[in-house]
Amino acid sequence: MGKNKRIQKTSKKNKVHKLTKPAGVAKPQPKTQAQGKDIAKKPHFQPSQSKPIIPFSKNDKILLVGEGDLSFSRSLIFTHSNENVTATVLESSEDELISKYPIASENVAAIEEGRGVVKYAIDAGSMNRKKLGLGKGDTGWDRIIFNFPHVGGKSKDVNRQVRYNQELLVSFFKSALPLLSPTPGSSILVTLFEGEPYTLWNIRDLGRHSGLEVMRSFRFQAAAYPGYRHARTLGVVKGKNGEVGKGWKGEDRVARTYEFVRKGEGIVQGKGKRKEESGESEESGVEDDVDKSWDDAVDGLNQELGDMESNSNSEDEYEEDEDD
Repeated sequence: MGKNKRIQKTSKKNKVHKLTKPAGVAKPQPKTQAQGKDIAKKPHFQPSQSKPIIPFSKNDKILLVGEGDLSFSRSLIFTHSNENVTATVLESSEDELISKYPIASENVAAIEEGRGVVKYAIDAGSMNRKKLGLGKGDTGWDRIIFNFPHVGGKSKDVNRQVRYNQELLVSFFKSALPLLSPTPGSSILVTLFEGEPYTLWNIRDLGRHSGLEVMRSFRFQAAAYPGYRHARTLGVVKGKNGEVGKGWKGEDRVARTYEFVRKGEGIVQGKGKRKEESGESEESGVEDDVDKSWDDAVDGLNQELGDMESNSNSEDEYEEDEDD
């Protein structure tokens, strides 16, 4: 009996030492489960959440398509100091536009005051140089932006809605491509909400079949455009009692911008898709991949060593995880 007690005491002293990483390499927060218990999470902030990506400079010549109430165009001029903005809407006149979006009256005045241009009756799928007022010496736009394209309607037939919106995007890509400046890197930007049914549109493939390729994608952050309000295709959204501005707010939803360039002008992304799904820009360096490989290897070994050590412990080492 005395011998057994000595063996038990000795085994408690022999602790398993976990592997550590080289100096300067930060250990990621654990995300897996151990011993049937959830590991406590700590807040983690992606770079795109703290510093929005603004995909244009103030000197870029910008064409905005399907602008709704024109609040985004106004923000580009007065917040981001863009000097050459042409905003287009599908509505045939300013009166028709204001009937759908009353705030558009103020936005039109502000855009024109800031030396921007507003064009009416512009269909995203049938744009051309003449309709947009391009002269013979004009080379085109550095950035063509279409935020939240949608054909409109409240059809519950998902397949039909997906097909119609795909047709809209293909026609847009084909009409926008000839309007791009010949300068390498000139781009077409489309912003969509994340999740279904928008992921079913397969926007990457649509662009590829239209002579384009995705250079990068990144989180769209409405807060980077003060004054911007998401405008639905059907018009102003009202609350249950008819209050304007009390209903559904698209700017609060998670959205992603896809930046397309002509085929051959894109950047090879490697394993960037995994970054995209986590909310970061697709662009990632080799160091990120190396760090992740090291993290995965060390965490895997530490998990096994932790399981071995926990067999001799009577108390749980981990706190229960709480859902946000």
